[in-house]
Amino acid sequence: MTIVTSNHFVPDRLAALRELMRAKAIDACIVPTGDPHMSEYTSDHYKTREFITGFTGSAGTAVITMDDAGLWTDSRYFLQAADQLAGSGITLYKYGLPDTIKLHAYLMQKLQPGSTICVDGRLVSGAWADKLRKDTSACSFSLRTDLDLVGEIWSDRPAAEFNTVFEYPIQYAGVSRTEKIKLIREDMDKAGADALVLSQLSDIAWFMNLRGSDVLCNPVFFSFVILTKDNVKLFANADAFAPELKELLSCDGVELLPYDSFYEALKDIDGPVLLDRETCSELILQSLPKDTKIMNDYSPVMKRKAVKNTVEMKGVHSAHLKDGVAMCKFLYWLKTNVAKAAETKSGMGITEISAAEKLHEFRAEQDLFMGDSFEAIVGYGPHAAIVHYCATPESDAALEPYGMVLIDSGGQYMHGTTDITRTIVLGPLTDQEKTLFTAVLRGHINLARARFPEGLSGANLDYLAHEPLWQMGLDYRHSTGHGVGHYLNVHEDPNEIYWDERDMIPPMPPFEIGMLTSDEPGYYEDGAFGIRHESLLLTVAAGETDYGKFLEFEEVSLVPFDLEGIDAELMQPDEIDFLNQYHETVYQKIAPHLNEEEREWLRSATASI
Repeated sequence: MTIVTSNHFVPDRLAALRELMRAKAIDACIVPTGDPHMSEYTSDHYKTREFITGFTGSAGTAVITMDDAGLWTDSRYFLQAADQLAGSGITLYKYGLPDTIKLHAYLMQKLQPGSTICVDGRLVSGAWADKLRKDTSACSFSLRTDLDLVGEIWSDRPAAEFNTVFEYPIQYAGVSRTEKIKLIREDMDKAGADALVLSQLSDIAWFMNLRGSDVLCNPVFFSFVILTKDNVKLFANADAFAPELKELLSCDGVELLPYDSFYEALKDIDGPVLLDRETCSELILQSLPKDTKIMNDYSPVMKRKAVKNTVEMKGVHSAHLKDGVAMCKFLYWLKTNVAKAAETKSGMGITEISAAEKLHEFRAEQDLFMGDSFEAIVGYGPHAAIVHYCATPESDAALEPYGMVLIDSGGQYMHGTTDITRTIVLGPLTDQEKTLFTAVLRGHINLARARFPEGLSGANLDYLAHEPLWQMGLDYRHSTGHGVGHYLNVHEDPNEIYWDERDMIPPMPPFEIGMLTSDEPGYYEDGAFGIRHESLLLTVAAGETDYGKFLEFEEVSLVPFDLEGIDAELMQPDEIDFLNQYHETVYQKIAPHLNEEEREWLRSATASI
């Protein structure tokens, strides 16, 4: 068997994989993005798709047959993937476009009936495997989920990391571990389940009031949980837990067991099991006793985690105040130095990478800052059209005193997680750029100021954000909003804002008081510019009438939108009123934490229009 390293070119890696496929009688190998916990961001150990394709985006699925290869990814990565796949022998398939062949149809087209397909069963959900079998049933494919072929040929694969796990203080969590166990058992009882299986890392971290650092920017740790009426079993690396923490867990009735013993423990489950086939791996399902009754639904932990308690909501406001101070200091620094560069005609040396580093420095000055919530996206000019652009030393563009730079970033604070995008004007804009900047902002404002009856979901409200662009025959191909954790993952289910829920099982849940959700419409002109305006919205009560209870959003992010990009003549009076009131709130809350020069800048940046 040929083994390869990260230093080999992608065609060499593909050749080694095909050699192994031939030896094991495999006709197609599917390589998804993920880990055994269906994480969005994976640790280096599980980046098998990145290794075999060379594509570094956070979403995508590769298929390798004996004489062909393809990669499917979404619109966030179309430009990046096209660049990184060039010369690899792998064809880019743009997921979501009408003329793009779907992955399952591709398999049926490329393979003979009765062919054998393999995928690492740890890395795909049970729902994913169910759909593959259903969609390709006419071809009678054999699906093997017991192989990690890429892992077998990858000789310098990084080892899985198990870093220190620590107790998340009750002063920030708001509810104790024992109380959460009691509440979730009540949820299980209502559902008629005897056991609950948890595999999503953010669910486990929240449920156990524990945090870690096994995944970059996400304060989680590799683990599984099996909860029954009588016991709580936490499967993790015991070496990552201090003796005092082990004692605390034991006192709370939590049994700490080896991480690798989880799948064997599944075989001992008796009675109905509550799990989410969308987040539990195919290997988990295959490991359960064959006659197990599976109750498929959103995890009760996920649903409770999404609704912040009163202590968490207080933390949300505190974290966003600190983050707003850091962002405003950064924007003053950025605007001032770019202006100086224009006046002196001498470059100040600000690039996409150095700007991201400076923003991190401002955040690090804030009390209770724990790190970035994701790697900052700083895209200048054409780079901003790449939705999840990641600057490299080769692509690192200098920021010039013209056009726009899109900055999407966030922080992890002990009392909350932030995620914010501002599109910053660095110099003169065209009329088209200002028109689109304003249209995207109008969509953001329309959603942020929504008031609606209890029971509506993000699918019901998404039109508000899209409407200004749809009226112009334009669009953006990403969801408008996602849930955000509490000193946890920056992207969390189940709350979402997106119009298309046709394939969602179970359906998108309704908003509840305490949900924290992003509001981030955008517009992207390939090769020219990108615009996105993102703040986080906290769902709050809006009163009760004869027609029932109403809800609304509170915009908790405290950073001004760049007035230099706005054409006020294109805005409605109520939209202008909302913007002016929001900007005055930003000034009143942030100004006391700035120095004199920064306050003067902020006063101008939040002036009424």
